[in-house]
Order: sequence, then structure tokens, then C-alpha cells
Amino acid sequence: MKITALLAALVLYSLPATAEPLMATGDLGLIVERATGSLLEVNTTHARILRRIEGLGDLSHASMVFSRDERYAFVFGRDGGLSKIDMLTGLIVKRVMQSGNAIGGAISQDGTIIAVANYTPGGVKFFDTDTLELLAEIPTGSKVVGIEDSTDNRFAFSLWENKQGEGEIWVADLSIDRKNPKITQFPNIGKQPYDALISPDGRWYVAGLFGEKGIAVLDMWHPERGVKRALPDYGRSDPTLPVYKMPHLETWAMVGNLAFIPGVGRHEVVIVDVSTWQQVGVIPVAGQPVFVIARPDGRQLWVNFAFPDYAKVQVIDVEARQVINTLQPGKAVLHMEFSPRGEQVWLSVRDGNRVEVYDTRTQKKRAELPALAPSGIFFTPRAHRFGL
Repeated sequence: MKITALLAALVLYSLPATAEPLMATGDLGLIVERATGSLLEVNTTHARILRRIEGLGDLSHASMVFSRDERYAFVFGRDGGLSKIDMLTGLIVKRVMQSGNAIGGAISQDGTIIAVANYTPGGVKFFDTDTLELLAEIPTGSKVVGIEDSTDNRFAFSLWENKQGEGEIWVADLSIDRKNPKITQFPNIGKQPYDALISPDGRWYVAGLFGEKGIAVLDMWHPERGVKRALPDYGRSDPTLPVYKMPHLETWAMVGNLAFIPGVGRHEVVIVDVSTWQQVGVIPVAGQPVFVIARPDGRQLWVNFAFPDYAKVQVIDVEARQVINTLQPGKAVLHMEFSPRGEQVWLSVRDGNRVEVYDTRTQKKRAELPALAPSGIFFTPRAHRFGL
């Protein structure tokens, strides 16, 4: 008993007088305040703001990934800044300016490598997650889009155009040597790939094409089979219907063997059978969809829209394949993020300077948080999923 009491006393005396209370990472998240270069750290269980993190540069198109233990966020700024944030303290651990203009990044399957895709001067850079030391660089001669992490410490990404004006998909394999990636190139996949996604199992890498209709699909299980073209009718619509905003592909909803895709320039969600990559249906919606995201159980899809319908959010019942509710959160709903098990969804309302939290069962608003021109919302459970 005396020894136990002595050990307890030593532990107490070893703690600083101002020790922070213990906090787990599983219900934490970050919200981008794009106009001010800041982040809001939030607790998703209690829907409250913990702190504001400032000094992160241009976050006008910012995205992020999380370390496998959920403690650190790696933020990719539009100005080429790569920042490592400690989720427990809210401090910027390190920040490097790695290019002139970056468009996103990814983290390797084992959590040791950060990859950043660059517009200016193009190419991809790889960094150690502990130190942000530069491990390797791949010049491409083109701006890079749609970088995604796959199995076996591989990254897939797309080149906007090569010297012949064609798009390409490259795969970088860092499984053997982190400082010497093995590159496999797939040329002539179509004109101007603008974004891409990886399926939740890490198998299908899909690039959307801006310069022509259709998509380019690479099977990461069998890359030797090459890239195939699919959905020849998917793409920019008739010029009489202008495309106000190209949809984001990274959050295509995949439920079972079906993918639910935002129709480019169309007021519809396209349904695709992933086993064949053939269109099998459409769901009419209120405007040009930007994000189509699936609740974690796959029962619902939540859809936001480009201008002029960007004040709306629609909820689709997957089984019925129809809209069951239309919400009006406010102008410029830019992003949506589900809680880990999907009982709530968070919406950023940029022009209303707020984030709204909805119950996904009732579609009723549960909470509202102030935020300065919020855009992207990112919760720590993304750490355990490919492509997020």
C-alpha cells in the first residue's frame, strides 16, 4: 500500500500544474475558414468549437489528411504550404512552403508518407510524416490533379496534359524505397483530367475528363490491364446549359456495387454499376450537383449544388432512388461531412458564416456554429479510409 501511494504521489508531482485534461481524437475535426487562412477545431460529439488555429496561408482550396493515430492533420494550402497540425494542442508543429500552387495531397497506407500534388511548377513531392523531410520529387512537366492513396504505399495521380495535349495517369510505388519511387505511366487517357477518386477498397482509380466526355478507369489490382474508358455520355453537357462548377469526384458515393455520380452540367445524379462501369440509371435533382456523399450505412445520399442552386441540399433514399427531402441551409453550401457512424451531417454555409449540424434520421437541424466563410469540413476518422 505504501509503495502504491508513493507511486501515485510521484505521478501527481511529475504533472505540470497547468496540465490539459486528457482528450481523445476520435471525435475531433477541422473546418476550413477559407477567407482568413484559419481552421476551427471542433468536437463532433458535442458540436462545439474548441479553438481557432491561424497562420496557415491561402486556404481557398484547402484539403487535409490525418495521421493513422488521428493526432496530426496535414493541411494542403493553395499557396503550396504544407502544414502539420497537432490535434491535441492546436499548434502548428511544422510548416513548409513546398511549391507555388498546390491542389491537394494524400497519405500512404502505412501512414509514413505524405504526397502533395502541385499546379506550379507541377509534379508531386513526397514527405516524411514525422519530420516533413522531403523524401522524393517527381517532375511531370504538367500540373497534377486527383492524387489518391491506394494499397501497398502506392499513389495514383493525373496529369492535366502532356506535350501532345493529352492527359495521363501515373502510379508511384513507394513500397520498396521511399526515396526512389517506381513510376508507371498510362498515356493518352483522354483530354484534361480535372479530378479523380479512389474507391473505398483502394481498387478503382477514376479520373474525370474536362476536355471530352467520359471517364478513365484504372484497376489498381491489375494495372497491367491498362486504363479503360467508360461512360461515353458522362461529361460536359450541351453548351446551352453552362457548367457553373465542376463537381468533386473524391466523394462519389459508392454503395455496394453502385456508384452515384454528380452529372456534369446536368440536374441529375448518375447511377453506375462498378462491376461493368455502365450507367444503369439517373436520379433527377434540384440543380447541378457538386458533392454526392453517402451516409456511412449507405441508406442515404446527401447532395449539394453549384450556383444558382447552392442554397439547397437534397437527401436521396438509396433504396427508392428518389429525393425525400430538400433543405435550405443558406447560400453557398460548400461541403458536407458525416459523423463517423452517420447519425449527423455537418454543412458549411459560406455566405452565412456558419456551420449547421443536421440529424440524418429526421433531417432536422441540431446545432449551429459560427465560422468565417467556412468551406471544407474534415473529421479525424478519415485517417482509416483510402482516398480521404
